Formats: sequence, structure tokens, C-alpha cells
Amino acid sequence: MATKLSLKLSNRAPKKPIRRLPESVELDPNATVEEAKAAIARLSGFTDYNRIGLYDPVSKQTLKNRRALVRDEAGVISTGELVVKDLGPQVAWRTVFVIEYFGPILFHAFIPLVRPYIYLIPPFDYKDEATTPITQVQWLLFGLFQLHFLKREYETVFVHKFSANTMPARNIVRNSAFYWLMAGLLCALDIYAPGNMAAREELVPLDYVGLALFAVGETCNWIVHQHLASLRKPGGTEKGIPNCIGSGLVTSPNYMFEVLAWVGVILISRSWAVVAFICTGIVYMRSWSRGKEKALRNEFGDRYKKKRYTMLPGLI
Repeated sequence: MATKLSLKLSNRAPKKPIRRLPESVELDPNATVEEAKAAIARLSGFTDYNRIGLYDPVSKQTLKNRRALVRDEAGVISTGELVVKDLGPQVAWRTVFVIEYFGPILFHAFIPLVRPYIYLIPPFDYKDEATTPITQVQWLLFGLFQLHFLKREYETVFVHKFSANTMPARNIVRNSAFYWLMAGLLCALDIYAPGNMAAREELVPLDYVGLALFAVGETCNWIVHQHLASLRKPGGTEKGIPNCIGSGLVTSPNYMFEVLAWVGVILISRSWAVVAFICTGIVYMRSWSRGKEKALRNEFGDRYKKKRYTMLPGLI
């Protein structure tokens, strides 16, 4: 019979310790990081093991790969210790994304509904113009926003595979604010305003260019997401080297095509709010794409063809 793996446990946050954390835990020799979390949670009185964060006592880094074997974590084995932290109440990543993307869907349905009333009050005060019908171009933009975020919801539920189970519940408001306030409230208030540049009945050549960019961007983004999902087995955390449309140019072609689609929306809407939304999004995606490039280089070494640009060829 294989010898149990016995590890000392210590609190990472002495000021907010796990009060019932045992001094040590005995694990199966083949126990994964996730199984170690579950064992420690049971001993500590937690019903949700996702609240348990495990850290390498040497590097102080979190043990992110929940499928990794504890015995393969060099710092843990050399010291015979696991550092533990209560991460607080958790919520599933899938749930977080569903909530985030619901905001724009809601606001782009609600603002047109109350348009005859909301644009009568300061700071808008359009008076008689507020009762004019929404134009064809504004309805087109309504459709593009709804299509984009309904696609996001579908991918969240049926396509994406997440390397982490959960995130701290307290971060929901912070994570959702970007989509709810910028893509939702801000963009909707500007686009559907009677005096907005989108208040046009006829499409001009620039609008058709925008539509083409949106269609290409959304389609290619869909293809990339399907490919990225295929690189990870159900329930797995392993990474794969992307080999799909756009991956020869940048690390994260899904971000590249997302930006392309939103450039199309900008050309049609001529909206400063849409520009502000996607420029803010680029700041976030820039950081994420660089993190992905670093992770791929670290994990695959020479097997991975390094990219100079991570999301926008020639720029980022």
C-alpha cells in the first residue's frame, strides 16, 4: 500500500486565518491540487472547496493547475508544506460571464423602450425630438449589439471551457461594471438619442463597409473560440498551441477579430461611446493577450512559435 503524503498546513493570511485549519493533512500519493483543496475544505468545515486557495511555500505563487499532482509541486514537496488561504464566497466563472453579458442585452432593449421619456429630461432635453421614431440605422445597431452579446452568452454556456472553477463573488460588480455601464448604458444612451449621428434612415457606403467588418470579425471570432475550446478536454486545465485563423499573426486572434467587429460598429454608429468602450476593452485585452503569450512560451518553449504582436498586428 502506497504511503500517504503528509503535508503541514499554514495560513497565508494570519490576520484572517482559517480558524479550523488543521495542522496537517494526509493525501493520497496521486492526489491532485483540486483533491487537496477538497480534503482541506472538509477538515476546515467549508462546504465549497473552491474557497480554498493553495500556494507554493517557496515561490508564494498560487497553485493554479487544479489537475496537477501535488507530488509534482517542487516547493511543496521540498518543504513538506502547503500554504492555505480562504478566498471567500465563490461564484462559477460561467455564471460571471452570463451576468456580465446580460447587461448590454438589457440596456439595449430598455433604452429604446423608454426613449420617448428618457430624452425629455436633462441632460438630454430633446423635447419634441424625443418622440420621433427610431431610425433604420439605429435599429440596425440595436440588432448588431444584441447579436454580439447573445453570441457571447451562447459561447459562455455551450463553448468556453474554463481553467478555473470559480472566482471571488465580491468581484462580480467590478467585472460586470465595464459591460453594464459602458457597452450597455453609455452606448445605448448615445446611439438611440434623437440627435445622434446614427439617427439616419439610409445606409451609405461607409455603413456597408462597417457591416462587412462586423460580419467578418464576428465569424472569425466564433471560429477561433471553437478552436480554443477544442484544445482543452472537458474539465481539463491543459493549454494547447493555437493553430487557427489569425494565429500566425498574433497570440490572441479572438481579440483581433473582436476589435475588427467593433471597428465595424464604430463606422456605422459614429458614436464616441462605442469608441470609448472598445478602447477601454483594448487596454484589458492587451494585458490578457500578453499574459497568454508569456504562458505559452513558458509551457511549450521552442515548440511554440513566438509572436511579436499579441492582439493587433503592427500595434500590440
